[in-house]
Amino acid sequence: MSVTTRFAPSPTGRLHVGNIRTALHNFLFARKHGGRFLLRIDDTDRERSTAEFDQAIRDDLEWLGLRFDDVVRQSDRFALYEREFEKLKAAGRVYPCYETPEELELRRKVLLGRGLPPVYERKPEGSPVPEGVAPHWRFKLDHESPIAFTDLIRGEQHFDPKLISDPVIRRADGSWLYLLPSVIDDIDLGVTHIVRGEDHVSNSAVQKQMFAALGAEPAAFAHEALLVAAEGKLSKRLGSYGAEHLRDEGVEPMALLSLLARIGTSQPVEAVASLDALAADFDFSHFGRAPAHFDPHDVELLNAKLLHHLEFDDVADRLPEGASEADWLLLRGNLARLDDYADWQPVLDGQIDKPVLNRDDRLFIHDAWAVAGAIDWSDEPWRALTEGLKEKTGRKGRPLFMPLRLALTGRESGPEMAPLLARIGRERAIHRLDAISFD
Repeated sequence: MSVTTRFAPSPTGRLHVGNIRTALHNFLFARKHGGRFLLRIDDTDRERSTAEFDQAIRDDLEWLGLRFDDVVRQSDRFALYEREFEKLKAAGRVYPCYETPEELELRRKVLLGRGLPPVYERKPEGSPVPEGVAPHWRFKLDHESPIAFTDLIRGEQHFDPKLISDPVIRRADGSWLYLLPSVIDDIDLGVTHIVRGEDHVSNSAVQKQMFAALGAEPAAFAHEALLVAAEGKLSKRLGSYGAEHLRDEGVEPMALLSLLARIGTSQPVEAVASLDALAADFDFSHFGRAPAHFDPHDVELLNAKLLHHLEFDDVADRLPEGASEADWLLLRGNLARLDDYADWQPVLDGQIDKPVLNRDDRLFIHDAWAVAGAIDWSDEPWRALTEGLKEKTGRKGRPLFMPLRLALTGRESGPEMAPLLARIGRERAIHRLDAISFD
């Protein structure tokens, strides 16, 4: 079994969340069933397809952990496309056309004005050929063979080929559109399953006849509902929100992949630590037909949840030098991004910004300084400190704990104070209390 994911040049040159989601679903399906995951790069547009574009795709997939078994560039396969094109020409399944885009648009408007479907009208055989005009080429649909296939997500699909225009497969300059080359690739590479967006359903119907015209069994299709942003824009218009942006923001790849694997399905969206775990539960029967709503805030929430459960060995090579397992376990529950770890290092080992406290709280911290110097720091210093202060000042609850947290950490929130104070240590804690109480 083989599945393939196709990337064409994008305006940004990077992978956005829409095509990451499709690539991920191809990958998970292949991983679950022991198949091959093939990367196909549609680089036939020479102006937009550059070495940088190729490398950007590789970099993004590498960061995401979506390892492909093989890569195919369509620019390397022109001889194959030409050979199969000639077979179709000999069989009468492709034919030249000479209309300009303006002529086609005008005819389309005329048909719509008459209440007719704007389907391309074939010219009668023997029609005159304009001199000095290079043709574009269309695939000739078999109007007498209704198109039907069972979609792995959408179920039974039926199309009347009479209501579909013969698709253009080759431009007048000889360059290829993706429809026919993709089918030729699928046949040559033994692709068995194709996962893509539902906006390609009608293309799949056309390609089913292309498979037949080339004497091959079509691959199985799965068309997933489109990804829709919070403001209603389709995934292809999410612009720069993709792999490069998220990597720069310090997002864990598995946070994004956990969301994209489950969004739009009946499965719960939750932080999953590995692709193998996502693949084990992957099933097209879980996919819905309604658009999948994508909210970047969900990525942030999953990123935090993922970090809160990662073990030290999972992140050790990405933490600042000298980071310890004990410190990671102490801090991880308060991190939204891995880079936040470095922000906590001064709390543990360095200097903190002195908080602004009112006079009463400064007097309270003076009492805390005195108590801290008298307690036994070898056994639960936080409990000893707070109990001593309750007895000395009568404070309890937030009026007791918040000034202490601010004085000792410079922050209003963070890890539990008991293990944190033990990690800060006696000398540093007393110094911080002293700096405020005698201000």
